[in-house]
Amino acid sequence: MKVLMVNGSSRENGCTMTALKEAARVLEAEGVGTEIVQLGKTPIRDCVACGGCRKLGRCVYGDDPVNEFIEKAKASDGFIFGSPVYYAHPSGRVLSFLDRVFYAGSAAFRQKPGAAVVSARRAGTTASLDALNKYFGISHMPTVGSTYWNMVHGNTPEEVLQDQEGMQVMRNLGRNMAWLIKCIELGKQNGAPAPKMEREYWTNFIR
Repeated sequence: MKVLMVNGSSRENGCTMTALKEAARVLEAEGVGTEIVQLGKTPIRDCVACGGCRKLGRCVYGDDPVNEFIEKAKASDGFIFGSPVYYAHPSGRVLSFLDRVFYAGSAAFRQKPGAAVVSARRAGTTASLDALNKYFGISHMPTVGSTYWNMVHGNTPEEVLQDQEGMQVMRNLGRNMAWLIKCIELGKQNGAPAPKMEREYWTNFIR
């Protein structure tokens, strides 16, 4: 069992990574492996809605981590996407990344649990969580919560570590994620496989 995580901050060891590492520490203690993918400072292209991924099964742009991440997602059992808060929304970097990842590789995420984690100095956290949670809601993914919304506060990693409630939320998130992944696996082993999906219909009102 493995949870694939994304640090959507350009700061490799900043506040967002501090939160992700706390959740990862608990997941590892619960017997679930983790990997944190760092998006870094390299620019990531937006999705241009070319439709090429529907034909190729991958994004047509191969110069960034999108296609590599999709391949890792296929072998993963759960996901946590982390982002700092910029102007009351997630980083543009992580949104561009996730738009393309989910367009090109949606099957790799289907019926696997997901969670979003955000970090802010002060405000904008719930709006950012709302944006990230929408990826799960449209992809047949159970959304994992905690004892509070999945957020930490602080302007530096040291300040985040002082956010006792936020760090506890990360630990409980890790426990809930591990529990749900194990429940899904036990279900598969005991005659409760994932539900079969109907063929998708796209309703278009304008002809």
